[in-house]
Amino acid sequence: MTKTFIFDLGKVLIKWDPRNLYQKIFSDEKEMEYFLSEVCTMDWNEQQDAGRSWQDGIDLLVPKFPKYEKEINAYFDRWEEMLGGEIAGTVAILKKLKASKKYRIYGLTNWSAETFPIAIKRFEFLNWFDEILVSGDEGIKKPDPAIYELLLDRYQIDRDTAIFIDDSLRNVTAAQKLGIQSIHFTGPEDLEKSLENLAVI
Repeated sequence: MTKTFIFDLGKVLIKWDPRNLYQKIFSDEKEMEYFLSEVCTMDWNEQQDAGRSWQDGIDLLVPKFPKYEKEINAYFDRWEEMLGGEIAGTVAILKKLKASKKYRIYGLTNWSAETFPIAIKRFEFLNWFDEILVSGDEGIKKPDPAIYELLLDRYQIDRDTAIFIDDSLRNVTAAQKLGIQSIHFTGPEDLEKSLENLAVI
């Protein structure tokens, strides 16, 4: 019997894409894609999610790519512009689960501790969670098994009665290996069908 839901946030409940910002900065799309694939890469960004400060991350890149100093600094200085809106269909599912009062609901997100407060201010539905565990606060990130175990232990969650939802297949696979029933998020409609099949909504 399901008692707990664990939601990823970015690309499940919240739209996020660096291109939302860098399309304003670069006039040449090819240069923008080069910048995002070779300079401010996803691997580099994820180190901030794992607890590295933005200043330390920026200080590593600027000497390597001095031509892009302004653009590198914008990644943090204008980070909020990377946010899109909420993913309305998933927020509606979250609202339904919360309103049922049957479940505890937690967030488990790879997110920088320095930028997460921006999201809290912007998205009211983040206050619906019982708790949200932020990787940047803990110094570990998904798919490291330690962050799942930390969530389970800290909030006394029974893995046998929990469902984890994430858009990243590697994060879903990691959770499944720990015995947590998991759903690979591909869109709100598919998620709703999955939850209906599990008879939890």
